[in-house]
Amino acid sequence: MRGGPPVTDTAGTPSSGTLGPGAGASATGDGLIRRRRRRWTQGAALGGAFLVLAAGGAGWAVYAKLSGNITADEAAAAELARYERERPTPLVRGAQNILLIGSDTRSGAGNGKYGRDQGTERSDTAILLHLAADRKSATAVSLPRDLMVRVPSCRRADGSRSEPTWAMFNYAFAVGGSACSIRTVENLTDIRIDHHVVVDFSGFKEMVDAVDGVQVCLKGPIDDKAAKLKLPAGRVTLDGEQALGYVRARKSLGDGSDTDRMDRQQGFLGALVNKVRSNDVLLNPVKLYPVLDAATSSLTTDPELASLRGLYQLVRGLRDIPTEHVQFLTVPRESYAHDANRDQLVEPAAERLFSRLRTDRPVTVSSKSATKSGNSGRGGNEKSDPSAEPTFHGTTAAENTCG
Repeated sequence: MRGGPPVTDTAGTPSSGTLGPGAGASATGDGLIRRRRRRWTQGAALGGAFLVLAAGGAGWAVYAKLSGNITADEAAAAELARYERERPTPLVRGAQNILLIGSDTRSGAGNGKYGRDQGTERSDTAILLHLAADRKSATAVSLPRDLMVRVPSCRRADGSRSEPTWAMFNYAFAVGGSACSIRTVENLTDIRIDHHVVVDFSGFKEMVDAVDGVQVCLKGPIDDKAAKLKLPAGRVTLDGEQALGYVRARKSLGDGSDTDRMDRQQGFLGALVNKVRSNDVLLNPVKLYPVLDAATSSLTTDPELASLRGLYQLVRGLRDIPTEHVQFLTVPRESYAHDANRDQLVEPAAERLFSRLRTDRPVTVSSKSATKSGNSGRGGNEKSDPSAEPTFHGTTAAENTCG
């Protein structure tokens, strides 16, 4: 299923919680008490915010508004139910796999400025997020939009069905929306997708602005006319518009590759995670509400997540994951054998990664584990000892991007 013949690009225009201390932990010691107090305070702030919003009167109106911001993807749910017997079986109780899709749609409020709406949209960014059953780690795997994959027959928006084809990954979203992307990822990885979230350009910008910007460190100045981005070198706090240009720019930053762009996206998401988790956001209701409003206003999710309660049930166990255990990596890939402008999986590295996610085993990442191209994701121990735990090229939210 992962191999395929050389074909023309059917996609059209080429793409450029931890629940508490361990059972054996001592209940004494000032340091432990302080750490527990900090975790409890952050958890209480989040939980308290939801409880206050759900209370009567004006509080209920706010809760209803936030829940009403989210669009339930009923069409995708119906399409996935049609193929239930073909979908992978979850192997580890409590582990969760969420497909995060950044849509490049130009329709909708605030998105038209990025180009003309041609009636279709593609997955500009796709990330497979694995949450460990014990909620002690989270692993985000970027899937290149140019990755050549087998796309199954999918239901189009007009009700007709496409033919199965070998094409770039982002073709799946263009032809059949989130359901087609999910089925493509499940066929590729044999990992059951439990939830999905789609966010557009406007929603991304609003989230960044809601936390008063996100700081990144630039090795050199940026002057990208296409992205309307002009920034100095050094530490820079990006607002929503700047952040969107930064994570989407491809040809003018780095080596111009999609791999370099994904590395940038991963670093930015790590910085965003740190900003959202900071006390000045979580413990300040004045700042917390706009974050919640922005985080829900442009989301389309599976019906189970399409409410404030549904989202809270998912994220409440994540608040205590150490930033060093929030990991980012790109699926092991290399240039496609029949077209250097496309990607293909590197085996057996890709299957080793998928197997660890399926069975909820730890994934180890290191920024120093890249091989010659820095894209394969194979660690040195993988070559010398196939039975050793593999190390994949990646980063964590704790790493200092300003290095």
